[in-house]
Amino acid sequence: MKSMTGYGRAKEERSGRTITVELRAVNHRYLDCTVKAPRQYGFLDDAVKKAAAARIARGKVEVFVGVEVEEGGDVAVTVNHALAERYLAALRELGDDYGLRDDVTVSVLAKLPDVLGSERIEQDADEMIRDVTAVFEAACDGFNQMREREGEKLAEDVRDRCAAIERMVGEVEKRSPERVREYREKLLTRMREVLADTSIDETRILTEAAIYADKTAVDEETVRLRSHLHQLDGMLRETQPVGRKLDFLVQEMNREANTIGSKANDVDMARIVVDIKSEIEKIREQIQNIE
Repeated sequence: MKSMTGYGRAKEERSGRTITVELRAVNHRYLDCTVKAPRQYGFLDDAVKKAAAARIARGKVEVFVGVEVEEGGDVAVTVNHALAERYLAALRELGDDYGLRDDVTVSVLAKLPDVLGSERIEQDADEMIRDVTAVFEAACDGFNQMREREGEKLAEDVRDRCAAIERMVGEVEKRSPERVREYREKLLTRMREVLADTSIDETRILTEAAIYADKTAVDEETVRLRSHLHQLDGMLRETQPVGRKLDFLVQEMNREANTIGSKANDVDMARIVVDIKSEIEKIREQIQNIE
């Protein structure tokens, strides 16, 4: 399990260039990757996004690519051979015409105008993509390690809250039959007060209590809520991204808690339900950080 929040950085020397890749991510419903690189390396954008999609399922990800070229490493020196030959022929002609010693050297020839030139070496896009992608992978390794550590903390917190909810569900299940018994006793007391010495139909009391018990029964809801808690625990152990599934499951948990609350008709149970919903809300907030 991974958090969507993380940071990674890698720096390597490749093909005469120092390449630095940094990536950071925060929560987002889907994968939203932005690549920021020097203008001349705009062709890296799609390749880096593709590499990110292969390693990251969700999150707002920013990737920063820095490239430093060795001094002069991106410049090629060229020789104008045709012009150099003409210069050389002209110099030798001067020597022959005026009886001068032929002392033409490379340095003399190189100083003549336009014999030597320079031009920027065109980038090999495929080589650059391979190099940057390799450095991105190294940065992503550290990025994912950080997200895994954070994800484990999130999972531990969610498990603790699930355990608390399960304990409270047990309290609800214990309180539910007590509530029916109390209702039956209150109903019997009121009827005795109203009917005074008249005999009371016990069957009618039992029937009314049964109707009340049926209307306020929460057994189905507590069973489903326990089932959801069990499913959630299983999802926390998965290695694949489960954030969206967890979000849906927590909605279902909240629905069951609301139903229990609407059937409660009891101060003690209502208090427990409020506590359950509070824990569910805290779980919902935590899973917003899970990939």
